[in-house]
Amino acid sequence: MSGTWGRKVKFTIFGESHGKAVGITIDGLEPGTELDLDCIRREMGRRAPGKSVLSTPRQEEDSFEILSGLLNGRTTGTPLCAVIRNKDQHSKDYEKTKDLMRPSHADYTGHVKYKGFNDYRGGGHFSGRLTAPLVFAGAVCRQVLEAKGITIGSHIRSIGGIEDRAFSLTGIGEETLRSLRDMQFPVLDQEQGDDMQKLILEAREARDSVGGVIEAAAVNLPAGVGEPFFDSLESTLAHLLFSVPGVKGVEFGAGFGIAGMKGSEANDGLCVEDGKVRTLTNNNGGITGGISNGMPLVFRVAMKPTPSIGIPQRTVNIEKLENQTLEITGRHDPCIVVRAVPVIEAVTAMALLDNI
Repeated sequence: MSGTWGRKVKFTIFGESHGKAVGITIDGLEPGTELDLDCIRREMGRRAPGKSVLSTPRQEEDSFEILSGLLNGRTTGTPLCAVIRNKDQHSKDYEKTKDLMRPSHADYTGHVKYKGFNDYRGGGHFSGRLTAPLVFAGAVCRQVLEAKGITIGSHIRSIGGIEDRAFSLTGIGEETLRSLRDMQFPVLDQEQGDDMQKLILEAREARDSVGGVIEAAAVNLPAGVGEPFFDSLESTLAHLLFSVPGVKGVEFGAGFGIAGMKGSEANDGLCVEDGKVRTLTNNNGGITGGISNGMPLVFRVAMKPTPSIGIPQRTVNIEKLENQTLEITGRHDPCIVVRAVPVIEAVTAMALLDNI
């Protein structure tokens, strides 16, 4: 198993959902980079469970301990390693059903790949719990990027069939992106947000779950970031975005909608404004030829409904090779989209820093 990603900056995640801790090592940070630990704590708090009725009741503070790579508030240039202790595991919830493969989880594929030795408790290394160290890494990377003037933000674009307003592809303000970070349920239209929350609570009551879409953006990204073909900026971002548990689709700019346009509609015309080259529209989402063009980077990710639901489901007993019915117990999010927002921002920061 490889838990390492990156070329110029390398990130290695480790741990399991019900183990002693999860964590990450970041290798390649410039020495002398000042880190605001309070900013990192705020980002960790955005993802932490147990904060509202919309999430799992599992109580984890997501407090971190930096083991190496930081001295007197600045990076030393050696690998920065942080651990996040697991404190509220209910491993017994998984003992009775350890041989029953949960639908849409990695239970079966993990069992096959690791010959039955994988940690099945709470999904083990496949769990969304592993996104906590990703948020830590993203918070570190975000500080480096913000020192360069680059701002990242996102909002919940939709839950089920309820939609928020979309970002303007050409005019996203830094203040808008920053203000969304302070919202417990980040949306542009609060009325639509209220309806989304009602839908999530209805799903919880029905012992079911719902999915949704997150729309993210980065502004002030300079032109020229990325490579053509295999290391295109889209390829790098998509690689990390699809590494987030639950992500099943990614689209940039106008996305799949661009396929229904004519070339005259889809093409982003160029102009000079205040001495800088920009595009009149932004259907390509800020990337052309795999390289940033200076316009806002805009993309959306589709997240599936939480697979852990209380409704009886068909599955198999892997030990007996028999068909069985499974009713999942334990503590689970009725919608993973809300807590995934800071995770999407985090991997975006990781991808951009590695490219820059």
